[in-house]
Amino acid sequence: MTSRIALDPFVSDLDGESARLREAGPLAAVELPGGVPVWAVTHHAEARALLTDPRLVKDINVWGAWQRGEIAPDWPLIGLANPGRSMLTVDGADHRRMRTLVAQALTPRRVEQMRERITKLTEGLLDALVPGPGGVVDLKAAFAYPLPMYVVADLMGIEESRLPRLKELFEKFFSTQTPPAEVIATLTELAGIMAATVAAKRAEPGDDLTSALILASEDGDHLTDEEIVSTLQLMVAAGHETTISLIVNAVVNLSAHPEQRAIVLSGEADWSAVVEETLRYSTPTSHVLIRFATEDVPVGDKVIPAGDALIVSYGAIGRDENAHGPSAGDFDITRTTKNRHISFGHGPHVCPGAALSRLEAAVALPALYARFPSLDLAIPASELRNKPVVTQNDLHELPVHLTAD
Repeated sequence: MTSRIALDPFVSDLDGESARLREAGPLAAVELPGGVPVWAVTHHAEARALLTDPRLVKDINVWGAWQRGEIAPDWPLIGLANPGRSMLTVDGADHRRMRTLVAQALTPRRVEQMRERITKLTEGLLDALVPGPGGVVDLKAAFAYPLPMYVVADLMGIEESRLPRLKELFEKFFSTQTPPAEVIATLTELAGIMAATVAAKRAEPGDDLTSALILASEDGDHLTDEEIVSTLQLMVAAGHETTISLIVNAVVNLSAHPEQRAIVLSGEADWSAVVEETLRYSTPTSHVLIRFATEDVPVGDKVIPAGDALIVSYGAIGRDENAHGPSAGDFDITRTTKNRHISFGHGPHVCPGAALSRLEAAVALPALYARFPSLDLAIPASELRNKPVVTQNDLHELPVHLTAD
């Protein structure tokens, strides 16, 4: 019987868990919360190879456990394993078709046009920062969370009045602790909000990504409403969660490594180096679900059997010494391998929102430290608590002291 590493549903020690996964070899036998057995790729080179391997597909119907009825429809992670028809869940010609249509809508020009809006939102949120008792601010709640949520709402044309409810729903969507009775209801309500947004934009198009997705065509072909709804939900989910964690983790890393903060504040290193090293060292996405083997796939001295599932453990991959040398476990914004990380994925399914997430962090972080160059954690980094989200490197809160001198 295969010995498996059970992923902690409470994420009490993500770094330690990631180290154990790396030590298990490039392919580790893992158990997801709920007792679901999968394989995890944990090393950089093997991940790059598997992420371009056509024997690993996104079609959940290939999954033997799914075919046998072993995956409950109210499994807390079902929304990530089976999120509906979008470019995330198809391969080959279908994927190329959807990716092309999405690329027509999410152009580099559209992303760059968001810079002014991101800058304005950033300055407004910084103006509104008010220390609480003891001079402490929860920087996640007051800054790192609202910025990407406002940005993605602007980009997608989602009404701001929906944001508080979307926050609640996405917390349930990602959490391993969502009660089974609420899982399907959460997925249904999320899809309903996205469907209502699509319907509103069909009736009255605007200068937003949802309208652009509706209008995009390839040789006369258009995305269906189902595909637009799933794509919209995917991009809202990934678009805000990844950036929240990127900003939060960058602040934690700079506070825990003041010598690195001094380097970037002195101008010896660019803020892009902070962004890229944070993406590598404390990647926002700890595990990505899920691919399925259409045939036996050897990885080192192990094999992913046909019909088994594979997750990509980016938290382990980012500190792989084979890719980043013996200092892979150090946060170092001057390292020469910083751009070799694959934290936004690799191959056909690489994250389409990577440029936007990088842009938001590249605007937010220097603006934050221009105001508060001596900003520091209000509690030791070791006391910060992760949320019960096995797919995201996500903190409950980020208490800081705001210091302008």
